[in-house]
Amino acid sequence: MTDENLPELTPLDPAFITTSRITSALGLLPFVIGAGVLEFAQLLPPGTFLVPVLLAYAFVVFTVPARKYRYWGYDMGTDRLRIVRGYMFYSDTIVPFGRIQHIDVDQGPIDRRYGLAKLTVHTAGNHNSTVALPGLAHADALAMREAIRAAIRQDML
Repeated sequence: MTDENLPELTPLDPAFITTSRITSALGLLPFVIGAGVLEFAQLLPPGTFLVPVLLAYAFVVFTVPARKYRYWGYDMGTDRLRIVRGYMFYSDTIVPFGRIQHIDVDQGPIDRRYGLAKLTVHTAGNHNSTVALPGLAHADALAMREAIRAAIRQDML
């Protein structure tokens, strides 16, 4: 099957950009604080630590989440889930429903605040046995889980 024959991908929820920005900002905050402490110690000329760290912080917090959102997508067919992500490191994963062992829908506190969830499917085998799809609306993630469960149940009959 060539790319021309594949269906159009569904984008993630736009709130994924906001939650990714918040998560990145909180995760990188210790580096900004550390650069501030080193700057305060005046070991090197002013701006040597803080300016590069703040530039990298701004890039990672404001630019990367929007790019990440733009290059994620999924398609749920009647018998499989396809997840596409990445630009430089492109990944196109197709998970047949018959290989799925169990399905998780997870929400952290930031995701819960914005009504998002992460759908994780666990498959048989070792390679890529866990496939995650973040940035879904919570209701969509629950609906996808139930649709996958129904398809698996129907295959078993």
